[in-house]
This record gives sequence, C-alpha cells and structure tokens, in this order.
Amino acid sequence: MANQFQLFKHRRFNAMFFTQFLGAFNDNIFKQALILVLTYTAASQLGMEVSILNNLAAMLFILPYFLFSALAGQIADKFEKSKLTQFIKLLELVIMAIAAVGFVFEWYALLFVALFLMGTHSTFFGPIKYAYLPQAMKEDELVGANGLFQMGTSLAILLGMIIAGVLTQLSQSLYWISVTVLIVAVLGYLAARYIPTMPAMQPNLNINWNIITTSLSTIRYLYSLPFLFFVILGNSWFWFYGATFLTQTPEFSKVILQGDESVVIFLLTLFSVGVSIGSLLCKSLTKNQVSLRLLPFGIAGLSIFAIDLYFSLSSLNIDVNNSALLGIRDLFGLNGSWRVFADLFFLGFSGGLYIVPLYASMQAYAPKSHRARIVGANNIFNAIFMVTSAIFAIVILNALGLTLPQLFLVTGLLNIAFGAFLYVKLNKHIKDAVIQTNDVVSS
Repeated sequence: MANQFQLFKHRRFNAMFFTQFLGAFNDNIFKQALILVLTYTAASQLGMEVSILNNLAAMLFILPYFLFSALAGQIADKFEKSKLTQFIKLLELVIMAIAAVGFVFEWYALLFVALFLMGTHSTFFGPIKYAYLPQAMKEDELVGANGLFQMGTSLAILLGMIIAGVLTQLSQSLYWISVTVLIVAVLGYLAARYIPTMPAMQPNLNINWNIITTSLSTIRYLYSLPFLFFVILGNSWFWFYGATFLTQTPEFSKVILQGDESVVIFLLTLFSVGVSIGSLLCKSLTKNQVSLRLLPFGIAGLSIFAIDLYFSLSSLNIDVNNSALLGIRDLFGLNGSWRVFADLFFLGFSGGLYIVPLYASMQAYAPKSHRARIVGANNIFNAIFMVTSAIFAIVILNALGLTLPQLFLVTGLLNIAFGAFLYVKLNKHIKDAVIQTNDVVSS
C-alpha cells in the first residue's frame, strides 16, 4: 500500500483505530484530571502529602496489568473480538459514570476505585487491539498500521493531558470533567460498533481464572519462544525509558528551564510529535516489511539525544530576576533552549523508529493460537518495567543525589548496553522464530 493513511478508508482499520484512540484519550483525561484534583484540592482536604496521593494513583492504574494481563490474553484468544470490544467499551461507560459521581461529590475513595477499574479496562482491551491488527491487516499493511496506532496513542495521551488541564481551569471544573469523560466513553462505544467481526483464534480454549497460575503459565510459554521473549523485553524497555523521561518533564521544566505549565505541555508535545513522525516513517523506511533493520537507528538515537540532553541542560544558564516563571515565548529567546527542544523531539523520533518494528514483530511472529496471550505477557512486562522506572529514578535522584540531567545521562548510557544486548539476542533467535511461528502449539 503506497500510503498508510489509505488504511483509514477501510472499516477494518478505522473502527479499531478510533476505538483505541478514544480509549487512550479518555484514560489520560481522567488520570490527569484526577492528578490535578489530588494535587490542588484533595491533598489539603484529606491532610495527606501530594506525592503519596499521586503515587497511590499511579500504582492503582498499573496494578491491573500485573493481575489480569494473562487472563485478558486468554479471553481475547477465546472470543470474537468485535463483540468483546463492544462489551469492554460498555464497561468503560459504567466506569466513567462512577468517576463522574466521584468528581461531582468529591468522593476521592470512589475516584480511586474508578481509576483501578479504568486500569482494568485498559488491561483487557490491550490484547484485543494488538491481536486484532495481524488478523485484520494484509501482510504489507502491518507495519503501517502499527505506525498509525503508535502515532494515535502518542497523540491521544498528549491531547488527553492538555484537555484535562484546560477543564480543571474552568469554573465548575468537576462537572466539565465528568461530562467530558462520559461523552468520550460514548464515542468510544459507538466506534467499537463498527469493528468488523474477527473470528476467535482459539474458541475451544479452557480459561484458567486463577490469575497467579495463568500469569506464570503465560510467562513460561513466552520464555519458550526466545525471539518473542526478547522482543517483549525490548518493548518493555521502551516504556521504562519513556516513563523515566516523561515523568521528570514537569520538574525539569520548572526547576531547570524555569518554565510555567505551558512549557511542560510544549515539551510533552515535542516528544509526542517526534514519536508520531518516527512511527509513521517506519512503513516507508522498511518498505512495508516486518523487519528489525531500523532498530539500531532507534537505539542509537535514544542514547545520542539522551546524552546530548544532559549536556544541553547542563550548559543552560537561566537567570530569572523575578518570581514569575517563563513562558514558551520567553524560552525561545534564550541561548541553548533550541538544543533542548531538538533533543526532546529527536528522542521521541528515535523512540518511534525503535518501538514500531518491535510491535510489528511481536504480532507477526506470535503463534496465531496464542497471539493475544503473548500481548498479555507483553503488558505484564511493561508494567514491571514502568514500576522499575519509578524506583530507578528515586534511587538515582534521592538515594544517590544525582541531578535530573545526570539521570538522563545514566539512562542514555544504560540504553547503549541494553540496546546492544537486545539486538544481538534478536538476531540470534529470529530464524528459530520463523519456524516456531508455523508450529501448531496446543494451549
């Protein structure tokens, strides 16, 4: 297909694209709005530290990925995907109704319940959408479709955070947030209604409802497929890497750049647009082939621009004479700021080149009968790496007392070692993966 945007002409692509886009969009409106409410209102009302509330919120959203990802993979392999998606989107409506009640009446315990349920919703939807693509797309469309999905996810996250920030500034903000998340949930359900029927890959599968044993079984099965195991380690490293940088963006915007909230949004936009452009270019650069040829460029870029970000931030000398924080326009005129902006953009761009080939490989080489369960295993590892990222940043910044630029430097150097290890392992096992993909593996 000459242009991947042509995929939007096909219902088999556009219905799932908009379903997943609206889901990610709603996730981030709700999460960001809740974080802002906790930061500026709830902490003082409850007499608790902001950091404790925000870390609790982050934990509650990620926890379902640990608990339910393997179970979600089994369900996605057993049942037809369009009906399953519609059911999950109906649950999103219920969850957002619970969240709306929590916001309107300022019942923070109920909002935490809704956050956990929204994480659960995302956990069960993830294996469906990534197992759906290789079923619905032709072989020469898979890389382009993954590029568009990655672009959509990046933009949905960014737009969700921006909209949440805007809504919290309005009068009667809690009502506006409640109405918005409900409307987006309705739109997501309507989009899901247009997803064409996709036959179940293993309708006779006996689901193991024990989340501990099924998680361990899924991980053991993944380990028996070395190529896919290392693909998923690579995917999870991307989430570790991205979380390490994006979590620190508000702090280094304020502390190092002396910037206001608009600067935070601008920097997140640079990173997200970079990811989107890098993801979209993967199709052209690989000539529609599922290939790892772009992976070394992605690995190199992630390290080069992280290390350069250390030098660009370290060389900045911003002197604010008054207490007012700088806006975007103020920063544009400062020496060295453009180098910081370029580093963040190309970090995102390199991330796009890195992650799309890995996602396409995971889908292409996963045995059809176990494809959704492989995605479930991927989500488990993603969650582990994201939690590890938070612990890593705390150790570097608090226990070791290093600065934010030094955190970025250490992360960039670690990426060289991990990237080299990953590329060697993937090339070693890719031939075996081609053979194993064609095997009929019983569950």
